[in-house]
Amino acid sequence: MLSSDHFTPTQLLTQVMISHPSVTPVDGGLQELIAKRLRAIEFECETMMSGPDDFRVTNLWAIRHGAAGKNGPCLVFAGHTDVVPTGPLEKWQTDPFTPSIRDGKLFGRGAADMKSSLAAFVIATEEFVQKNPNHQGSIAFLLTSDEEGPTNTDGTVVVCQKLAERQIKLDFCIVGEPTCLNQFGDIIKNGRRGSLSAKLTVKGIQGHVAYPHLAQNPIHDISPVLSELANMQWDQGNEYFPPTTWQVSNFHAGTGATNVIPGEAVIDFNFRFATTSTAQGLIDQVSKILSKHQIQYDISWNQSGEPFLTPQGELCQVLQSAILAEVGVHAELSTTGGTSDGRFISKICPQVVEFGPINASIHQVNENIALPDIESLKNIYRRTLELLISH
Repeated sequence: MLSSDHFTPTQLLTQVMISHPSVTPVDGGLQELIAKRLRAIEFECETMMSGPDDFRVTNLWAIRHGAAGKNGPCLVFAGHTDVVPTGPLEKWQTDPFTPSIRDGKLFGRGAADMKSSLAAFVIATEEFVQKNPNHQGSIAFLLTSDEEGPTNTDGTVVVCQKLAERQIKLDFCIVGEPTCLNQFGDIIKNGRRGSLSAKLTVKGIQGHVAYPHLAQNPIHDISPVLSELANMQWDQGNEYFPPTTWQVSNFHAGTGATNVIPGEAVIDFNFRFATTSTAQGLIDQVSKILSKHQIQYDISWNQSGEPFLTPQGELCQVLQSAILAEVGVHAELSTTGGTSDGRFISKICPQVVEFGPINASIHQVNENIALPDIESLKNIYRRTLELLISH
């Protein structure tokens, strides 16, 4: 790690976290590092392990109760300690788990997604508690080492289920995902579209291309269906969401020979849908179109996320005002992008938003964050605490 002489506590803690390799589902000791600091300011910390022996996931739930107890609001900082794999090491200018500074930026895997947010959560909370030891509302942390993984079945969703069983009241949640696009502070995610995928197997009859009357070509059969699905207007969206989209991601058919009509075609497709549609409604529409074209098929569906939305309200307004005060940027509310763990938290918390660093370099080699943005991020989180739970 670099010398501490020229860095703020938040910048230093981010560097420490980068130096702990934590590719999903490995936590790398980060949650214990965070829990140790939180216990020092009277947080109750609970580790929740989950997952099979070959994919053990570490989760942390921590809470510091406010003076108002259950009558006061609870603000949750949520995020993940895991990172995606580094990719080709030879393409990194420096070791991805050795923090380095170049041109005013901090480089390393997790710099933007999302170890800087975790550090900012911790330091903002420490500063807030020191200044406001008798704060009225409660502060909580919900962390997992299984956000970047393929299924997310043992991470945030497990903690949320336990919190629901315990009837723990949550009011506000900030997920520290990197949301900003062109400049730091420009985007708050106040919702995400749902994700619904399908694997469609179209049944035909294999045969020789010279004798098409003795075969049934599944590619020909499904082509007008795909055209209809691609041109379908599923909904109009609303003031927060764009219209629902449908896209084919894979199409497999044929034996590799040029003179054989395939016996089946397998198509993978995905919906990204707004709160104006439902998964079942989309499934029903697809089934109706397939039946209309008399397609012989099998289909399996997988919904990896439901849409969620936090309309303009107290949390959005407070966070927007904190961003404006700190960096002079009017943050825009957005629901674009993929899914996030906010989809799980929204089931037990009425107001969930995401806000974090610029996302231009996330999941890439030479991932980085501008050093000043780390400190600004901490200040925005601290201002949000002050505005929501201090009184």
